[in-house]
Amino acid sequence: MKALVTVKEVATVGEEFEIDETEIPPKYLETELNEWDSFALEEAVQLREADIIEEVVTVTIGPESCEDTIRQALAKGADRGIRIWDEALEDVPLLDVNAKTEILSAVVESENPDLILSGVQAGDDGFGATGVSLAREIGFQWGAVVNHLHHEIEDGVAAVRRELEGGIEEETEIELPAILTIQSGINEPRYASMRGIRQARQKELAAMTLADLGVTSDAVTPELRLTDMYEPETESAATVFEGDADETAGQLADLLENKGVVQ
Repeated sequence: MKALVTVKEVATVGEEFEIDETEIPPKYLETELNEWDSFALEEAVQLREADIIEEVVTVTIGPESCEDTIRQALAKGADRGIRIWDEALEDVPLLDVNAKTEILSAVVESENPDLILSGVQAGDDGFGATGVSLAREIGFQWGAVVNHLHHEIEDGVAAVRRELEGGIEEETEIELPAILTIQSGINEPRYASMRGIRQARQKELAAMTLADLGVTSDAVTPELRLTDMYEPETESAATVFEGDADETAGQLADLLENKGVVQ
């Protein structure tokens, strides 16, 4: 069996940053492997260590500059990686779910995996829909927001537990081939060891274009447009009490009384 894991380099911002129209300048950004994808990757590597999966392949959509980040996945145990990038993607400000689905479905056709693991969402755009959209496109069974996966996959059936609304959980069985979107906390992602980092440099990370996958540039034309970016206004300010315990207790009592909480 083969597992395909979607991984992504995401940008994060610190406490101090500026917004330039619909962008945050690169000097305020740091990059890292998407948090939810780390959990999906760890789950795939554990399945291989349990001799359920024979090969773990990662796939990412991103420019060459993201390879150092993506090699973290190889250092953590993935066997090889695929990176898709194309000139047609360079001027796309927001790669939406439909575009990602078109690209990833072509990778699935080429790789023919038995199990696809994806993070529930990405830390930057937060769509939370790519895994399910891909399942619909390629006709795979799927399970979303999976927080436990039994590692005894028998007769091509995976037993999972998934989160539903309102704090409810569901246990179900899903026939392979399937796509599972993995929730954070399902496991404890391993750190990349020095040995793993050295080995990752020798592992295959194949670069592919849209033409290599048989995908046209029209298929990745965005249907969404980013129109504005701003920091949300703070709806209420915190009240800070100063002084010793007796003074602050009195101030708190007065505030609660003014708010009508106590009489």
